[in-house]
Amino acid sequence: MPGFLLHLGATVMCAHAGQAMPVVPNPRVLVSGQPTVPMNSLYVVAGCTLPPPAAANGPCVTAQYITAATRVTSNGLPLLLIDSQAICAPSGTPLLPTVTQTRVTGM
Repeated sequence: MPGFLLHLGATVMCAHAGQAMPVVPNPRVLVSGQPTVPMNSLYVVAGCTLPPPAAANGPCVTAQYITAATRVTSNGLPLLLIDSQAICAPSGTPLLPTVTQTRVTGM
């Protein structure tokens, strides 16, 4: 399905309200003046409210996307879309992109 491309300034959060940021954005393709994010970029999560292991399996620390665009690539890597799916570690919950640019779509 088509969706808007994720970029460095997009608001992406874990399921427990932690802020997620890409480690390696892609400076070769810009949208709204900001780098896009390739599928292989790890996300780091800060501020996750999931309790530590005594009550749960710990706060989200990192996340990795498992789906991305099928027709839009840069440097041979698929770019992330707003509807791409990610899994946080160690909780196994998804990342939730809530705000992104609305000019460029991909599929």
